[in-house]
Amino acid sequence: MHERREIEERTILVADDEPEIAELLKLFLERERCRVIVAGNGQEAWRIIQQEQVDLAVVDIMMPELDGYQLIGRIREKHTIPVIILSAKGGDVDKVTGLGIGADDYISKPFSPIEVVARIKAQLRRYYELKGAGGDGASPKLATVCGPLKLDHEACMLYKRGQEIALGPLEYKLLKLLMESPGRIFTKRQIYENVWNEPYLEDSNTVMVQISRLRDKLEDDPREPRFLVTIKGLGYKLDPRDVAP
Repeated sequence: MHERREIEERTILVADDEPEIAELLKLFLERERCRVIVAGNGQEAWRIIQQEQVDLAVVDIMMPELDGYQLIGRIREKHTIPVIILSAKGGDVDKVTGLGIGADDYISKPFSPIEVVARIKAQLRRYYELKGAGGDGASPKLATVCGPLKLDHEACMLYKRGQEIALGPLEYKLLKLLMESPGRIFTKRQIYENVWNEPYLEDSNTVMVQISRLRDKLEDDPREPRFLVTIKGLGYKLDPRDVAP
């Protein structure tokens, strides 16, 4: 019952230049009582995002006018909504690239519509948990401050010396984990299981990709990070010595 409420009445954008795929997803999503908007190219999808209150976007990579990578780049400049890539390009490099530019999940074609719906539910659940949906009535902490960094938990937004930095859902959750325990070293397993809420089964680049994305936004020079520090052989930490105002 609770899971169904997470998707019903949400607005889902499906951006794919193959009408059969878009209509198939629309059919399955509308069974879950959510609102579905279909876009046949990247430019149309971008116009919809600017005009509508979209809760989640499913994006194909190879689209005319504006491809999926470009579309996701534009989304991430202004929005924190979950983005799922749905693409025929299923190689490891394609997946790492997609996650690296801001996608929250990557599904290869051909796909199971039931699996896509399940992953959409999972992303929406995480997103609205981060924004405080379904709380237990206790007053939540509105922000975490660490030196020049302020993480706004209501807006899921980061401020660095007063400058606003938009974060994706996974970026927010990862930074929240580190900022709430400055100086503590987290292993990749600990980060993965806390941020993704899934068992860590194998050594992959998933955590490193998210760390790299955060450094690109957070560090003055991502090649020489001062905030998000790698501890060789152990993991990562937010270095409290380097977050002085």
